[in-house]
Amino acid sequence: MNEQTLSRPASAPGLTTTGWTDGRARTVLRRILDAAIHSAMPEMVLARYLPPPPQGRCVVVGAGKAAASMAAALEQAWPDVALSGCVVTRDGHSTPTRRIRVLEASHPVPDSRSEAAGRAMMAAVTGLGPDDLVIALISGGGSALLELPKPGLVLEDIRAVSHVLLHSGASIRDMNVVRRHLSAIKGGGLAQAAAPARVVTLAISDVPGDDPLTIASGPTVADPTTAADALSILRHYGMTVPDAVERVLMQPPTDRALSPRNRYTLISTPLMALKAAAATARDCGLTPLILGDALEGESRDAGTLMAGIALSARLHGLPVPAPAVLLSGGETTVTINPAGPPPGRGGRNTEFLLSMAMALQGREGIWAIAADSDGIDGTEDAAGALITPDTLARARARNLDPRAHLRAHDSYTLFQRTGDLVMTGPTLTNVNDIRAVLVP
Repeated sequence: MNEQTLSRPASAPGLTTTGWTDGRARTVLRRILDAAIHSAMPEMVLARYLPPPPQGRCVVVGAGKAAASMAAALEQAWPDVALSGCVVTRDGHSTPTRRIRVLEASHPVPDSRSEAAGRAMMAAVTGLGPDDLVIALISGGGSALLELPKPGLVLEDIRAVSHVLLHSGASIRDMNVVRRHLSAIKGGGLAQAAAPARVVTLAISDVPGDDPLTIASGPTVADPTTAADALSILRHYGMTVPDAVERVLMQPPTDRALSPRNRYTLISTPLMALKAAAATARDCGLTPLILGDALEGESRDAGTLMAGIALSARLHGLPVPAPAVLLSGGETTVTINPAGPPPGRGGRNTEFLLSMAMALQGREGIWAIAADSDGIDGTEDAAGALITPDTLARARARNLDPRAHLRAHDSYTLFQRTGDLVMTGPTLTNVNDIRAVLVP
């Protein structure tokens, strides 16, 4: 993020008694965020987890926002191995490869290219033998990017369910239970099609708890949940879905037993990224405290909670004395009222930060940054944003009403006007959200 010089009233907290200027705080927070993202780049981690090259063919498949960069890292690690296959990533997240074909598709709602990618990967793994190896490169975002509707469904049915899920407030875990039971490729479908070849999955986690079934809806993982579980989730959130979806979820379960030779390895996780952020914080003279890598719940509630923890650290030295940085990861949610007015622009990180700023009400000596490690917060072009002790004052000086922007889910617009958006562009990795609260 490019720093901007902003005019402030003489009484604004641009310089604290600890000697931390606003510019220094911003620089340190961005350095901590960049360290977390860099640690999760495939070229930094993938090679050490590769199995021995196979005696037979090696087919590469994959899906997610990091799929293209993972494919490039694999090609670099295995320059002399004959590789074939394809991966699918989000529009704008591609990177050059020589042997593995890179496809692009829509996110967060699948499109016809998502289905085409699903069919291409099923074709690529069909007809393999026991000496062949399938390497599956899986990362967050794959649930939308890789699709193949179950018999009885068409893509528009899944698109309709996706729209409902994304606005329901459901956790990513619950959303992906539903997605798996509507798909012929998720929940182990891809690995089952590859049998009797061995399937080695290398995954970058973007989900709370690092559950392999939830990462990209587990195309290479056996699914112990049932269609009844998916129906229960739909009813719990009061979702209305196409009749065809209800019919498919009422059908008897199918067996998706997978080979015990298969292997699943997490090569990068949110906790690994937070540990890299903590190491950088120490280099900056701060005491890091990792509050957790799996925080969930409403974004605005999480923002209020984090403000209270930061205030306690500043006033009482608990749970950690200053100078410190509070680190957390996970995936919060933004629930949109379907009966209310259309929402403004914003994602879960900018909503979290605006709520936190409202709770702090300009208290001195607290800065925070929150961003999605893939570079895109929700559907916007910003990764997230940054708040300072004078965020609300600067917003009001521009005739912006912070409370109204929060109520309208329009946090992006406010931070865009104050110059506090964090713009990284697509990072080509994804370990979910990184939040850092500075208490110098």
